[in-house]
Formats: sequence, structure tokens, C-alpha cells
Amino acid sequence: MPKGSPSKQTIASEKYQKKAGYVAKAFKLKKDIVEEFAKACEEDGVAQSAKITEFMKKYIEEKKMQKK
Repeated sequence: MPKGSPSKQTIASEKYQKKAGYVAKAFKLKKDIVEEFAKACEEDGVAQSAKITEFMKKYIEEKKMQKK
């Protein structure tokens, strides 16, 4: 449950995210890399979260192939 006095929309969004299995992750990255990544994603018209998810899935698959 969000702290303070969350709106009904905030409560509904959090409920959906929990049900759908979404989690928040925090990373500390170099500013120049983050800015370049954001610019590249904007130029390509893709969401940063979608690209990061793509990279993570690719890495997971590579690791699975290494274990075989």
C-alpha cells in the first residue's frame, strides 16, 4: 500500500502491478550511459523498460544455452 494519502488510481495501479508480477528495481549507473541510452531509445521510439527487458531476456537465454 502506498504511503500517505494515495489516490484511487494509485491504489488501482499498485494492485494491478502486484497481480501482474511487476517489481521495481533501482540501479546506480553512470550518468553519461543513462543519458545516451535514453536518447537512443527515444530516437528508436521504444520504451527504456522494454529495451532493458529485452536485454535481460537475451542474457537469460544465453546463460541457459551455456548450461547445455
